[in-house]
Amino acid sequence: MIDRYSRPAMARIWDAENRYAKWLEVEIAACEAMAEEGLIPPESLDNIKKKARFSVDRILQIEEETKHDVIAFLTNVAEYVGPDSRFIHLGLTSSDILDTSFAMLLRDAMTMIIDDLKQFMAVIKNKAVEHKHTVMIGRSHGIHAEPITFGLKLAVWYSELRRNRHRLEEALKVISYGKLSGAVGTFANVSPRVEASACRKLGLTPAEISTQILQRDRHAQYFAALAILAGTMEKIAVEIRHLQRTEVLEAEEAFEKGQKGSSAMPHKKNPIGAENISGLARLVRANSLAAMENMALWHERDISHSSVERVIGPDTTILIDYMLHRLSRIVKNLVVYPERMKENLHKMKGLIFSQQVLLKLSTLGLSREKAYEMVQRSALKVWDTGEDFHSLLLEDAELRKYVTEKELEEIFSIAYHLKHVDDIFERVFV
Repeated sequence: MIDRYSRPAMARIWDAENRYAKWLEVEIAACEAMAEEGLIPPESLDNIKKKARFSVDRILQIEEETKHDVIAFLTNVAEYVGPDSRFIHLGLTSSDILDTSFAMLLRDAMTMIIDDLKQFMAVIKNKAVEHKHTVMIGRSHGIHAEPITFGLKLAVWYSELRRNRHRLEEALKVISYGKLSGAVGTFANVSPRVEASACRKLGLTPAEISTQILQRDRHAQYFAALAILAGTMEKIAVEIRHLQRTEVLEAEEAFEKGQKGSSAMPHKKNPIGAENISGLARLVRANSLAAMENMALWHERDISHSSVERVIGPDTTILIDYMLHRLSRIVKNLVVYPERMKENLHKMKGLIFSQQVLLKLSTLGLSREKAYEMVQRSALKVWDTGEDFHSLLLEDAELRKYVTEKELEEIFSIAYHLKHVDDIFERVFV
């Protein structure tokens, strides 16, 4: 997954070198905090900070024998530090290091994702402003409903992405917690003061209470927030796919020079980028379910969550990072066809103004049921015959008793539907 989808910056967060570096950072922060409590001699702390390092290859070699990654790591660090290594990991348990460092990795990944999202929102906003008054048909159930603008469609996406940003920011706060409370969270061998000091040095908040691990509701919220973001991106991608359908063709992904759409059909231009986003969103959602399954562990901990997180941590954040950048390029370079939008707008022979006729009749004293019956009578003829709705209404003797030709002309106005576009934009882009 890392090789196929990652950008270098996100991939570096999850490579072995950085993961072990975070472990060492936690261990040294713990040593510094213990030295402040007089538990480690100052000269030993200086020696640890000066000499502590590791070799990924050596750790893996030791792990072949120990079958325990943290012990392999500590053994390798001790080879560099010497006798003072006895103070490293003093009173701690493996999860103190694993959970605290995992929080740091997730924090760094989320910080990058939030920056990605902000850039994507800027692309959406620019495109929305560009097409603020680009008129198109709004659809419900896939059927023509009433006029909107393409800018309004984009504004809806922007508003939803802003809610996603708030969720990600909250998830970032919730995940930025560490713990150094020992084997079952009782601080039997390490005081809460050491935990608080070490977490502060690492830019984390100490968990108010923990067992051997940080509780996995934090992680469930984190991955759920990313899954919701993936859902929003899929929503955008699905809309682009629909707009690119041959029968619609109101917008399409840019087709680059030399690009091929089909091995068999030279004419094809397919929405492959948007389809890619739809597929990857399924993986992100599945990973969020795995994170929720991790919440229920045996007693003060078991290890069933660990193997899951080794996969969903890098995979989910790398996928989201990739998806944001790919979808941002798609939207930025989206080819929009305003004339086609106008053409499609009028395909229903004026039926999109049926509600305005209904409302007009209702204001003239007719019951809603009677008014609906009169309007639907002509509307269904349009469906059956393809005749013009406006002309059929003019020919309806009963309806003409209530509505003049001039009033009908005023009703068939696109401007009527779009008079509050500026107001909506002011509410969205505050």
